[in-house]
Amino acid sequence: MPNETSPKQKTRLRDLTLSAPFLIICVLYVTFLILSNLIAGKMWAPLDGVTLPAAVMLFPVTYIFGDIFTEVYGYQRARLVIWLGFGMCFLAVMVYLITIALPYPGFWQNQEAFATVLGTTPRVLAASLIGYLFGEFSNSMILSRMKVATQGKHLWMRTILSTVVGEAFDSVIFISVSFYGTMDTAVLMQMVVNQYLFKVIFEAVFTPVTYLVVGKLKELEGTDQFDTDVSYSII
Repeated sequence: MPNETSPKQKTRLRDLTLSAPFLIICVLYVTFLILSNLIAGKMWAPLDGVTLPAAVMLFPVTYIFGDIFTEVYGYQRARLVIWLGFGMCFLAVMVYLITIALPYPGFWQNQEAFATVLGTTPRVLAASLIGYLFGEFSNSMILSRMKVATQGKHLWMRTILSTVVGEAFDSVIFISVSFYGTMDTAVLMQMVVNQYLFKVIFEAVFTPVTYLVVGKLKELEGTDQFDTDVSYSII
């Protein structure tokens, strides 16, 4: 007789099923994440005396996506996406470095520019990936636990407070690990504060968009996940 699938196995299979809306947002999340790392080397001066990496225009969007994943699908799905983003960013950087190292013909005059745009140092790479993991996981965990504590109310408060913590981890870790010892401490702190404030304000301004997307997804998916019995392990 053919083997029958147990109820527990059926539950696990159902949990692994990924819907079209989930996959679309997942692709957008990873795309924004890779693009953020790609344009991070471009400096932007929105105001006199204020310098920010161009990535601040895109990276905060990944936190909005992180909020959406956790709010609609729960922490376990969010954890899957966070690690997927980590893996794809690491893969992209490895491809960049291998491409830069390839032998090139004498007539190729753009090697230095190519390496400047796509290259990175081990220190900056480590800072970026560590900051990303601490920031995204703390954001997702806090949002998940606050949702249960507030019985799903006050989404605006939960998304902003989780971002306040998550972006603090990311900004402090990335700037400190990348640049400590290479510039004056006051300049270093100014960079951290400027990036942090911009990211948090960005999230707050786009709160109506988060509400709209979350509401639509809950309607399409027919789900509103509450993590009442979940392990907050990052693996």
